[in-house]
Formats: sequence, C-alpha cells, structure tokens
Amino acid sequence: MSAGKTSRKKIMARVNAVRRKNLQSLLQFSSEYLKRDLPVRGGNVKNFSLCNQSCLTTRLSSLEVENFKQGFVSRLGLLGCSRESQVKRAPPCSRPYSCHWTSRAITLTRNFSTSGSTEETRESMEYDVVIVGAGPSGLAAAIRLKQLCEEKNMDLSVCVVEKGAEVGAHILSGNVFETRALDELIPNWKEQSAPIRVPVTEDKFWFLSEKRAIPLPSPFNNHGNYVISLSELVRWLGNKAEELGVEIYPGFAASELLYEDKGSRVAGIATNDMGRAKDGSKKETFQRGMELRGRLTLLGEGCRGSLSEIAMKKFHLRELAGSQHQTYALGIKEMWEVDPSKHRPGFCLHTVGWPLNTKTYGGSFMYHMDNHQVAVGFVVALDYKNPYLSPYEEYQRFKQHPSIRPFLEGGKVIQYGARTLNEGGIQSIPKTAFPGGALIGCTAGFLNVPKIKGSHTAMKSGMLAAEAAFDALSKETSQQPTMEQYWSSLKSSWVWKELHQARNIRPAFEHGFLTGMTIAGLEHYITRGRLPWTLKHGKPDNECTEPADIHTPIPYGKPDGVISFDLLTSLYRSNTNHNHDQPAHLRLRDSSVPEKVNLPKFAGPESRYCPARVYEYIPDENDALKLHINAQNCLHCKACDIKDPLQNIQWTVPEGGGGPGYSVM
Repeated sequence: MSAGKTSRKKIMARVNAVRRKNLQSLLQFSSEYLKRDLPVRGGNVKNFSLCNQSCLTTRLSSLEVENFKQGFVSRLGLLGCSRESQVKRAPPCSRPYSCHWTSRAITLTRNFSTSGSTEETRESMEYDVVIVGAGPSGLAAAIRLKQLCEEKNMDLSVCVVEKGAEVGAHILSGNVFETRALDELIPNWKEQSAPIRVPVTEDKFWFLSEKRAIPLPSPFNNHGNYVISLSELVRWLGNKAEELGVEIYPGFAASELLYEDKGSRVAGIATNDMGRAKDGSKKETFQRGMELRGRLTLLGEGCRGSLSEIAMKKFHLRELAGSQHQTYALGIKEMWEVDPSKHRPGFCLHTVGWPLNTKTYGGSFMYHMDNHQVAVGFVVALDYKNPYLSPYEEYQRFKQHPSIRPFLEGGKVIQYGARTLNEGGIQSIPKTAFPGGALIGCTAGFLNVPKIKGSHTAMKSGMLAAEAAFDALSKETSQQPTMEQYWSSLKSSWVWKELHQARNIRPAFEHGFLTGMTIAGLEHYITRGRLPWTLKHGKPDNECTEPADIHTPIPYGKPDGVISFDLLTSLYRSNTNHNHDQPAHLRLRDSSVPEKVNLPKFAGPESRYCPARVYEYIPDENDALKLHINAQNCLHCKACDIKDPLQNIQWTVPEGGGGPGYSVM
C-alpha cells in the first residue's frame, strides 16, 4: 500500500541519520593519510521537506572533503556528501523515480509502500533493476543500463546498494589494470579524467630463496596496462553512474533476498536493521531495514558474497553449470609512501617461493604508483595444510627478505587491508543466471589467476548482464523478465575464452610447486590453453587443513616496527570500525566446536588465518581457553567463512557503513 506522510518522514529521518553516520566514518580516516583536518563548508544537513503526496524535495548541503592525497573528493550521493561541481548535466529521469538535478537541490518522486508485520513495518521502494555492491561489476552494469536507456530512449530505474560507508571504502585489489572492458564501456575515459595515470614501465618476476632473488622470465605481459588504486577507480565510476541517473545508496547492507511466486523467484533485497543492541533488542535509534524491490536483481558482492552464496544453494547454480567448488586465496596489502629516490613509477615486481614452502601456493606483488606510493602485497592460497601458518606473519617475513627490504627502508605505511579472492577459474563458475536475477563479477569468480587480474572480467560480466537485463525488461510480454541471455552471452564472450585458456594453471599447483611451474610454462608459452583436458581442483580449502599434531609450529619473529609490524598496528591503518553494540555478524553454527574441535585438533587456526585478530583464545576464570570474537576488528575479508575446518563460522553483513575505510587500496 502507499505510505503516508508519517512513513515518508521516517524514511527521510533515517536517510538523514545515515548521512551523518557516513560523514563521521569519513572523518575517522587515519591522520597519517590526511594533510590536515577536514574543512566542512555549508553546515549541517538541512531538513527534508515534504512537497505533496508524490514529490519530495531535498536540499543537500555541500560537504567537500579536501586535502586527501591525489585530490580525493568523497561523494556519498543522497546518503552522504554531494559535490556541486560534479553535476555536469541533468540525467534522464528514472521510473518510478522522477528526478531533476540542480547544483543545490534534487527533486525526487518515489513510490513508497510498506510491508511486514504490524509491529515492525518495513518500507519498500521499487526499481526496475536493483544492484548489490558498488564495485567494478555493479557500477559497470549500472552505467551500461543507463547508456542503453539513452540509446533506446527508454526509462529504467536503477539502484545500487553498497554496505561500505562510501563507494570504494571496501574495495581492495593489487591492482595492475587492463582497460579492455573500460575501453568498451567509456571509450573516452582518458578525456574524462579517470584515475588511471601510471602505465606499466617494467615487469619483473623473481623466485625467492631465503637469501637470494633469482630473476625468471616474466609471464605477465603487462605492456599497455596501468598501475591503479581500484578504490579510486570505483569512486570515479560511481560519479559516472550518478551523472547518468543511477541511485547509489552507500551505508546500507543488503542482508536478505526477497522472493515472490512462493519463493521461486528473487524479487529484490532487504537491508539490515539499524539500531539493534548486541542482544538483538531495539535501541532508541532503531530503524527497520528497507526493502528494495526489483524486477531484476544483480548480485555483485565480490568474493564469497553472502547473498550470492544463498542464491547459489537455493537455485542449485553449481549443479546446473556442472562446476566444481570455488577455491580461494587471502590477499594482504599495504600502501607505502617510499623514499623518492627509490620510487620508479610503473615498476611491477612479482615473486614466488620463500617464505612459503613448495606445497603452499602463493606469491607477492609490488607496484609503484604515482606520488611516491607503492602497493605491496602477499597472497596465500587457502588450501594450505599447516594449521600453524599465518598469512599475515608470512607477509611480515616476506618484507624482511634482503632483496625486498631495501625498497621499503625510509618509507612509511599509509594504509593496510586484506581480502579473499577467487582462484577456481572457469572450473568453478556457477550458472550466473537465476530466476529474477544474476551473479556478476567476483561473486561468481571471474579472476584470471595466472594474470592476477579480475577487474576487467568483472566489469565485462556486469556489462553483459546489463545488456541482457535491458533486453528482458524492454520486451512487451506478460512473462517475467529472465537473465538466461546473460548466461549464454557470457559463455560466448572474451571473458569465457580468456578463462578457458588459463584454466589448467592454478590446479596444476595441487601437485606441488615444480609440477605446477612446469605445466604453467607449458600452457602459457606453448599450448596456450589448447590441451585437450581440464585439470580438476582438489578438496575444498577448509578440508585441506591438517591436524596440528603432524605439523610443527612456525616460529615467527618479533616485528621491528619499521618494515614489519604487529597486527593491531596494521589494523589501525585499515580505518576499520563497527558499532560495538550490535548483533554479532560473525556467527558460530555450533558454539562448542572451537573448544571441542578447532583448538585440540587444529591448534585454533582461526587465531592465525584471520588478518585482523578477530578470533582469540583467551583463558576463562578456570584457565580454560575459550574463543573470543572481536567482531569490531573485522575487515570483511571472508577468510573465516572459507577456511574454518568445519565451516562453523558464518559471515553475515553487519550494520551498513561498518568495516574498513579504504581510500587508496
């Protein structure tokens, strides 16, 4: 039913509150990264006023976040900061959201309805397409949809919901960027000041022993690619999407899939409740989650997306595609500001070998950006066997290598983060279309592991999904729109061809480092993916963890505070933050498993695979070790959801706006 004025006022009050919360999150960025305090121009967010039953006029204050390195200006759209100078033209109107953009006001018309119980009414907003996740795939899909609307003179309402406090806040990647998909999406991106400025100039590949670095032929062929910050690029894409009329809602976490037709079809998403206490009770600030209903819903949550995992299981998407389970790795990254005399813009270095043993897949990267910044990272496949291994500590050891440490001496870390990535390749891609929606980007798993690149394939998948969605929604038919065309076009695209060519390289390392390098060299330089067979993955990552009694604890050294750091120091640099008094978003399916299984059998591996010290075993009053969960530390990397030996930890979304606050990652 149509909501009255009381419901509208509730919605506007909630938007107002979230905007303030998001601004507070921005103001908490590390002082190491800011030149000086943030100036605020204009004043507090002005009150929303009701015009009539069908029109809301919102006057947004201008809050310009200045003095970030590289001139970063944060925009949160309707739910955050709006920058006047970036509204260059009035975008086409969206149905059922009729909008007129000016430099000081946005006039909105939206059909509101309410649903749920009498006690807890949940407001609903309707769109043609709802996109979950403001990452490369989600924003590429949104932009492509609006481009098609302009080309075909058709109105479709498109909404993107993002759990980070701002677009880009949860984005972390290497990143050497291949522009192929962006060239198709926005051919004149150079003229539009995209944050893609540093072309690759050198490409080195080393095998590390404990004391030496042995140069090898580089397999990456990064000529024509660029070293970028992916979080900066998605903020730029977010601006482009908003200019076209896409509605982006940062600070709202999609926590639930909505269904219709007796649960046989996805009909949108619902966002998390806000203002619940840790015990689930309502605080004074309680606001019920909202329903964003869409004729089609695109899930672009990134690796191990929580709603995507639900959709895969409910609609049997792996079985329908005949795909294997997904395999994963954990990537840990720091952004350094180095001595100018050591800075080589465009220099790229990858290493394999030490400190990992020959049975553990992984390696490192070092990318020299502009402004004396260097991205340094370490990736460890999560199918490692030794429960005593700590990916974070392995990264600290790596930086002390005599061939790596000189790059960093005299510099300082300005940001830290971690994220899991898909490594399954084409063998692990589920069917990407389901009734009422589709999987796009890394949530489905389009990373090209040998190239260590997935942003271009993620963007292309979003564009293909947008084209299929547009065709489905533009048909005059009584049948529900379907995304089957997306699944077909994906398999005939250059994305599928690229992943098929690389399919055997990652699983080859299941048989050890030397075997893997041999097959990788054969596939990369000679057969180029034309072998008549496809290698299979081994056991799921969690099942690869072996009992502690057949392994020896790894003696990790004490950090020196110059090149290597303790975990809590690094965590501070991630700008991660969660409201402590909220329901736990990290849930144990069986609370007895940590003490009865994980600790005695696997020596408590969750205290080591987590790169944020979320999980600690602490003695109770009887000196018995008990698992303590520091959920407020969570970086949203999803390693616990993947690597826990019995899959006992379930990662769910916390309140929107929580988590890391990446700005240059």
